[in-house]
Amino acid sequence: MTDIDNWATWQTDISNPKLNGELKAGTTFDWKTGGGKIHSTLHTVEPYSQFGWTGKTAGIFAVHNWKLTETENKTTVEVAESMEGFLAGLFKKSFNKNLETGMQKWLDLLKEECEK
Repeated sequence: MTDIDNWATWQTDISNPKLNGELKAGTTFDWKTGGGKIHSTLHTVEPYSQFGWTGKTAGIFAVHNWKLTETENKTTVEVAESMEGFLAGLFKKSFNKNLETGMQKWLDLLKEECEK
């Protein structure tokens, strides 16, 4: 999950991920998804607990957060993302549907990768 440079090996919608420095809050990374280039900045890097970033593309600003909780020798993964900006507001209904579908796909692909 935190090996950004290798996201494309398990996350099928991502290409060209590149971490621009150390894995720590404040470091930027660039990646492509859905044909769009995204420039992101890590805001939370807490090993085995939380991982999150902000990102900008095409006038949209997004906040993405992962939370991991261990219970009874199992890890529960929660993911949340929010978007704002002119396009996000204009196409709110379709963006919300696509966001929900996309987050579920990330979770499914992460689960599949972890179970290999």
